[in-house]
Amino acid sequence: MLKILKISDMISLKVFTDAGDYFGEIEEANIVDNKVDGWRIKLSRDSNLSAYLGGARGLIVPHQFVKAIGDVVVISKNAIPVKEEMPSEQTEEPSI
Repeated sequence: MLKILKISDMISLKVFTDAGDYFGEIEEANIVDNKVDGWRIKLSRDSNLSAYLGGARGLIVPHQFVKAIGDVVVISKNAIPVKEEMPSEQTEEPSI
């Protein structure tokens, strides 16, 4: 059965990725044309992803990345920006 929630009931729900990583809590909803367009999520300090995202305090996740809403919110891991790795500078000794 489909359960309808008020947006005010969504505030402070815990957010997890589909990989099971704790992400943070919903802080507010972005509404465009009377539809939810995205969710602003406040990163928690004990989140596994807070160190990965650097000094960011939060992130706006488009609603299309939300997979499930219930007692918690589950978002796709693809919603998290990918940190580009710097190419490692390998200095090789010339062989003689």
